[in-house]
Amino acid sequence: MIGYRVKSLREERKMSISELSVKSGVAKSYISSLERNLQTNPTILVLEKIARILCVKVDALLNEQADKGMDEEWLKIMQDVMGSGISKEEMREFIQDRK
Repeated sequence: MIGYRVKSLREERKMSISELSVKSGVAKSYISSLERNLQTNPTILVLEKIARILCVKVDALLNEQADKGMDEEWLKIMQDVMGSGISKEEMREFIQDRK
């Protein structure tokens, strides 16, 4: 079922396998095998890499009932922030300055 969740979350975000592969650093062939349930026992490291790009907790990949995470608009904003090179600390400082 992990593969189904990865595929479902990836498609919800309108992301290709290739795009998920590049962003996560997980081989495209591995993601494809995972989504087709040919690979059924991924390591926690692989799940963490995929979950980070899909902006969900690892639990969301393991448990269909887990919180789906952010709405699409927040997801896009966070992906843009992550891709821009802004560090977590810089983002925290920005948020603190706005309070």
